[in-house]
Amino acid sequence: MFVTDDMIAAEAEKFGQPILKRFRFDVTRKEYDRIRSSQKRGRNHDVTLYVRKEDKIIVNAKHFYPPDLYRAPSGGLNPGESFEHGINREMAEEIGCTIGVDQFLMTTDASFEIDGDAITWRSFVFLAHYIEGDFEFTDKREIREVHFADWEDFDHYGRIMRSTDIGGLHYRAALHEAVAELARPVSR
Repeated sequence: MFVTDDMIAAEAEKFGQPILKRFRFDVTRKEYDRIRSSQKRGRNHDVTLYVRKEDKIIVNAKHFYPPDLYRAPSGGLNPGESFEHGINREMAEEIGCTIGVDQFLMTTDASFEIDGDAITWRSFVFLAHYIEGDFEFTDKREIREVHFADWEDFDHYGRIMRSTDIGGLHYRAALHEAVAELARPVSR
């Protein structure tokens, strides 16, 4: 078991009760097969972190992303791994820094569907802050680069993501939009 109800309840106790968002996306067979292949040992989740450093959000890009496309870092917990340990490991791997969690913002129930087949997926979304690190991420196989973004940049990233036929990127765009509604600072 990767994530249990008790683990989720403990995070909610520490960092606040998250809201639940539901999403449904049609995907191509290739995309469906890619998502299915990522479900090693039955994994059906990711932990996504919106990490603030001063007035910027730390984002990353995967190798297959077009130039100028970034997203909030995310990764899965290993079986038996706590949220705290998994978050710290993933942030070292994906953005090369130590972070502190501020708020458990959202959980999702997502469905990726084609021809009556569906894959269910959950994201556990947190707001966090940068503590220290040199941004020398260790997962060079998955991550191309780390970047700093403004909240407004996520609108641009979302447009790029939605212009593709990749259901997973449509999901990331929807996540960005939902997080922006909840967490984007109000302009004065």
